[in-house]
Amino acid sequence: MAIDCARIRNVGFVGHGGVGKTSLVEALLFSVGAVTRLGRVDDGTTTGDFDPDEIKRKISLNLSVAYGDYKGHRINLVDTPGYGDFISEARAGLRVVEGAVVVVDAVAGVQVQTERVWKFATEYELPRAVVVNRLDRERADFFRTLESLGKRLKGRLVPVQIPIGAEGAFTGVVDLVRMKDVPAAVADQARESREKLIEAVAETDDELLNKYLEEGTLGEAELTRALRAGIMAGTLVPVLCASATKSIGAQGLLDLIVESFPSPLDRGEVEGTDLRTKQTARRGPDPKAPMTALVFKTLSDPHVGKLSLFRVCAGTLTADSQLLNVTRGVRERLGHVAWLQGKTQKNVETLGPGEIGVAAKLKETLTGDTLADEAHPFALPRIEFPEPSMSFAIQPKTRGDEDKISNALHRMSEEDPTLHSRYDPETKQLIVAGVGQMHVEVAVERMKRKYNVDVNLLPPRVPYKETVKGRAEVQGKYKKQTGGRGQYGDVWLRVEPLSRSAGFEFVDEIFGGSVPRNYIPSVEKGVRDCMKKGILAGYPVVDLKVALYDGSYHEVDSSDMAFQIAGSMALQKGFMEAHPILLEPIMNVEVTGPAEQAGDVIGDINGRRGRIVGMEPAGETAAVRAQVPMAEMLNYEPALRSMTGGRGAYAMEFSHYEELPAFLAEKIIKDARAEKEKAEKH
Repeated sequence: MAIDCARIRNVGFVGHGGVGKTSLVEALLFSVGAVTRLGRVDDGTTTGDFDPDEIKRKISLNLSVAYGDYKGHRINLVDTPGYGDFISEARAGLRVVEGAVVVVDAVAGVQVQTERVWKFATEYELPRAVVVNRLDRERADFFRTLESLGKRLKGRLVPVQIPIGAEGAFTGVVDLVRMKDVPAAVADQARESREKLIEAVAETDDELLNKYLEEGTLGEAELTRALRAGIMAGTLVPVLCASATKSIGAQGLLDLIVESFPSPLDRGEVEGTDLRTKQTARRGPDPKAPMTALVFKTLSDPHVGKLSLFRVCAGTLTADSQLLNVTRGVRERLGHVAWLQGKTQKNVETLGPGEIGVAAKLKETLTGDTLADEAHPFALPRIEFPEPSMSFAIQPKTRGDEDKISNALHRMSEEDPTLHSRYDPETKQLIVAGVGQMHVEVAVERMKRKYNVDVNLLPPRVPYKETVKGRAEVQGKYKKQTGGRGQYGDVWLRVEPLSRSAGFEFVDEIFGGSVPRNYIPSVEKGVRDCMKKGILAGYPVVDLKVALYDGSYHEVDSSDMAFQIAGSMALQKGFMEAHPILLEPIMNVEVTGPAEQAGDVIGDINGRRGRIVGMEPAGETAAVRAQVPMAEMLNYEPALRSMTGGRGAYAMEFSHYEELPAFLAEKIIKDARAEKEKAEKH
């Protein structure tokens, strides 16, 4: 029997890394009796962080789902990572919930990822609450944190609780709505804070405002109703107090979720595309509607295989049913479906609208796909994930492991849409790209643990290019006599530069048959093959014009191969005479971080041969835009983390190629030649 949609609360827990989201979810599960003992992140015993990499690092790397029943309601808790490299998991988690709990640290206040997840919640138009956690820490200050929230986060943030005691003496909270059992030590502060709460709530409704102005106060029932309306409309954001590890504040948060957060029924219909009419359409949380579900996370379990976490948006999903994956146009057979409590599954027969479940061994379904009733195909919008910005080369520690690596990377990118891999024919390296350095390092550790493949992680070879700045006219003559028929090809080439990004141009200027027509494509092939291999330092040649303007041939000894070799010889000689240079890739870079560190960021970028193209202050943060050589960005993440105390983030994409300064080019050419000599010896 599916759960009544009106009694479901789906809540995403988001915030900066290390603020205690997983511990808070654990405290809620313990409070409702869903777990019998309070797990600890430091001990690796929480419901949410069950992956061995999470237990080892003591941080969340994947979103996880758990549930509990409270006051006749089912609360599905979606816990998400807060570190920048894994922030896409927060985006996916917020896509399938009706409300968000933004957790902040009582000492650090608003941090860079807090602002990012706040933007995600705003984009999805989610009602939200803020929990100021870890109030038992030294230097924890609820009211100072409240100021930070007001400055950095957009919205009307208003406390509905205040703490009793501070730091190590934090022992509980005062509920400003009910005002029961208020200790004398905080009575004045509680009255003042309640007055501010009533004012904020009254201002959301004209009728209430009039009553408040006439009577000077509002009753508890009116306050509760109006607070719920303000939260649902997004005009109010309640702020609560907690110490998750001490289980303080869990009860008040549970009450708020049940009383003031929307159900799937409250949020109403979802928009998508009706694939029969190809028109935009809507589906509501009706158990009798055609089944529609969104897959928001894929997990790979060595024992169970692939697990697909999904949210039912409309209709009723039944175990042992067949559905259409409308994203990929394939049918999928669902065997068992289950509720998920961390890594533990509880099989169920049906899942109704608003429920979150998991299915095992779906063959082709990936994160972001829509599963629907085949007779009524309906596609939900896909989840948008960030493009990877940090690349590394990997090489197997054991020879012959290339196929195992490719297979492991393929399966891992199915699980994680922000992990990309490709073979770079230019640098002859297998490249793994992720959101950041930690993301790629975790992927490599996971590859070893799950797929028994050990690799070395190397900085990728920067994809330099070669070209010329000058002009040269040269002869390439290939003549070989080894008894019987010989080999003969003779060409004259003119080599000159083209404008940047113009590519390659081959011009046939032969008149009078000095090179027969049938050999001209062979000359071009020899030139192109030589360009691919590189001449100066083994990098591809670009932005070059080559004209074949003279030559000679032999009636018997000339051949396609002889003219290919002659073309290659001429290009190598002409290229080196035409002022050869190396080109380096330049990246567009945007760095966001605390405004007070903007000067350090700019100074560091200048030191990396970067050019600042703009800076935009936004309150206490600033965005710096620059163009920086790719070679200078390979070690940027740890430097930025150190510079900004972990509060900086950056995005990077390719812009164009520019000439590499001669002093740097010399070293690269020297290293390339040494590498080539070493390879030839072996």
